[in-house]
Amino acid sequence: MIPFETVRFSKANGVAHLVLDRPHVINAYNLAMRDEMWQALTAVRDDPDVRAVVLSGAGERGFCAGADLTEFGTAPSQAIARQVRFERGLWELWLSIPKPFVAAVHGWCLGSGVEMALLCDLRLAAEGTTFRLPEVALGMVPAAGGTQTLPRTVGVAPALEVLLTARTVDAAEALRMGLVQRVLPRERLLEEAQAVAKRLAGLPPHIVPLLKAALRNGLDLPLAAALALEERLALQALMEVAGRRRA
Repeated sequence: MIPFETVRFSKANGVAHLVLDRPHVINAYNLAMRDEMWQALTAVRDDPDVRAVVLSGAGERGFCAGADLTEFGTAPSQAIARQVRFERGLWELWLSIPKPFVAAVHGWCLGSGVEMALLCDLRLAAEGTTFRLPEVALGMVPAAGGTQTLPRTVGVAPALEVLLTARTVDAAEALRMGLVQRVLPRERLLEEAQAVAKRLAGLPPHIVPLLKAALRNGLDLPLAAALALEERLALQALMEVAGRRRA
């Protein structure tokens, strides 16, 4: 267990568990959480024993209530010294990690909470979960990747409608639109997320990074170039298998 104030990080049997841990404010994302998420994700990236990750939120009220608006207009006492740390590309770091992430979402999932779930590869939601991206209604543009990850997940038109109206999306609709892959009773959510992550951790270690590269990079390419990318990655996978057999 790595000791943090706003995040809990642990690992067992190849699966890391990352818990947003500010339950008194529904795990609202603040600058301290940003720093600690950076450290936790760096540990995930660099630890060869970690093969899959589960992301969840502490407490019964929700996964994450979005950005902590009480910090707007304020700065830490050592703002200059910490500025570089605050400006690190956390979301870019997250997306660069080739290991599979499973989000276990419950209760309120708002703003940055939705965006963090979208940075994961698979999303499981508890019955009663409520999703909302309120930034546009507040005169802001989502800043944790939502304008890019949401349309890539549910399509451009549904994403635009959800972003512009800032309406709530319940778990059943989230399942229909592809925002989540499964909806489960609350008491089964973490157990099932851990089981999914365990299965992913048991896959050949070279396969998941190659598959993620094919999907994420290929969708931004013309079809012919994407097919060529797939062919290169498939050949790389075969070479990996052949190399392991020779060893």
